[in-house]
Amino acid sequence: MIGSTIAHLAVAQGAQVTVLDALLPMYGGNPFNLHKILDRIDFVQGDIRDFEVLKEAVKGADYIFSLAAQVSYVDSNIHPLLDLDINCRGHLNLLNACVQANREARIVFTSSRFVYGTIEYNPVDEKHPFNCLSIYGINKLAGEKYYRFYRDAYGLQTVSLRLANPYGPRQQMKHSKYGIVNWFMRLALEGQPLTVYGEGSQRRDYIFVEDVAEAAVYAALSSETEGQVYNVGSGIGTPFKDMVSLVAACVPGTEIRQVEWPKDRYFVETGDYISDITRITQATGWQPRTSLKDGIAQTLDYYRQHRDRYW
Repeated sequence: MIGSTIAHLAVAQGAQVTVLDALLPMYGGNPFNLHKILDRIDFVQGDIRDFEVLKEAVKGADYIFSLAAQVSYVDSNIHPLLDLDINCRGHLNLLNACVQANREARIVFTSSRFVYGTIEYNPVDEKHPFNCLSIYGINKLAGEKYYRFYRDAYGLQTVSLRLANPYGPRQQMKHSKYGIVNWFMRLALEGQPLTVYGEGSQRRDYIFVEDVAEAAVYAALSSETEGQVYNVGSGIGTPFKDMVSLVAACVPGTEIRQVEWPKDRYFVETGDYISDITRITQATGWQPRTSLKDGIAQTLDYYRQHRDRYW
């Protein structure tokens, strides 16, 4: 979702774009995401764990957006070695490939709000303690440390972005482990009820994918971001039940149900989360532009047209 949106944005600005994707079915790789620009980009089907493929792909790149990941925080606790393999070894591969083949590129790594884990205060700034509640969060934090180390040790121009809760067009919709906002849109479009755990009062920061893409580009182009870590979110805390209500309102007849928290989900529940985006706004001038209401409406319009391509 995010990579293809960045690719569309870059092509629209006249950039020469290469996309490398393993097209692993669990993680959203979908050639349809690129169908409108496929004749204007170079596409490489390859895995971030394949060093030789990466080494060739990074040659000559001015900017590298490092987005490949195992994306389910729940699955990371069940299959920790898979998460380690993709989210740590894979990114060390990329960094080593850049050391050998391209030390001049500016590299943007997408981390996650899950590095913060249990939230102690809101809005959450970049100095918040790390209270990781998942292997996913631990390995994303390790990724940030790798990118900073390779900047300090080898002079690579790296920056890390801690994303809140991205949603929007082009996200895979085959299962619920990728992004809850999009998953609820699928359920609503299929006429299924939307389930709220507990009271649904926990606040979340939901960020539209086009805003994420623009933040990544701003971070890549800014001279002030090298070696830094930034939160990327909307800066707004929306109660979970309100997000659900927005989805339901766009699909008339959608039922909302409330149930108790399942034990496995409650363990990794972080509490309220709102991004403090002051640092990235001051450094780059970036600000999110899409409200949750408008983003949900745009996303539903997309899937009404293309649902056969996503589930």
